[in-house]
Amino acid sequence: MKFTKMQGLGNDYVYVNCLEEVVENPKEIAIKVSDRHFGIGSDGLILIKPSDKADFFMEMYNADGSQSEMCGNGIRCVGKYVYDFGLTKKTEVAIDTLAGIKYLTLHVKDNKVETVTVDMGCPILEAKEIPVLSQEEQFINQPVQALGQVYNMTGVSMGNPHGVIFVENVKDFPVHEVGKVLEVHEIFPRRANIEFVEVLNKTTANMRVWERGSGETLACGTGTCASVVAGVLNGLLERKTLVHLLGGDLLIEWKEDNHVYMTGAATTVFTGEIEI
Repeated sequence: MKFTKMQGLGNDYVYVNCLEEVVENPKEIAIKVSDRHFGIGSDGLILIKPSDKADFFMEMYNADGSQSEMCGNGIRCVGKYVYDFGLTKKTEVAIDTLAGIKYLTLHVKDNKVETVTVDMGCPILEAKEIPVLSQEEQFINQPVQALGQVYNMTGVSMGNPHGVIFVENVKDFPVHEVGKVLEVHEIFPRRANIEFVEVLNKTTANMRVWERGSGETLACGTGTCASVVAGVLNGLLERKTLVHLLGGDLLIEWKEDNHVYMTGAATTVFTGEIEI
């Protein structure tokens, strides 16, 4: 199987061009290639497939083999892949996902995509649609218990479920201990990505993320979007905010059209071939 390893702010995936390759057991392959000791090493597997609704279809699997609806960092790299490898000449690209069609603007320098702006669509705030189990219509700043502590959480879906918690010092926060418990908390019937956000000022924040099925990663695009939406809902952030993640920065803007726009880098690491 031919592959390309790519990363968006350190959120790395193995990409396969399924216009040319056939991947019969993607869940098993995702586990194999993601292993950082015996495989290629990644946060998961992303397959680029044809689509009858858009320019391409993005199918993604986490490092544990579970399937996810969307990945913000991953889809930026899909945009870079299809342009840099000559699958399209367009700089406005539509990518179909399990979370719907996302529209990408590719920012090209020296015939290569350097950064990508993604229209991530409208945030989903209804608790039952995220989904999060609650008697409230929206899950904003609600108390959730874990490990003997109570955390105030805001639920947002960007096509996949997120629980956002605002903390004072994200650098020293026990993300691994708390994240793995909250990911599988009983209020999340489909599990959830958990974001821990430190507000620096109204337009700047630090964030760490525990991703559903992958653990802590260096960045999460959908999670960053969800975090800014949650920050606005809680009166902590402006609609246009720069977010510092472990792997780099993302600029998020929740515009008046209710769409969330994410701009960030996409990078090719290496290409290769592996026996599967």
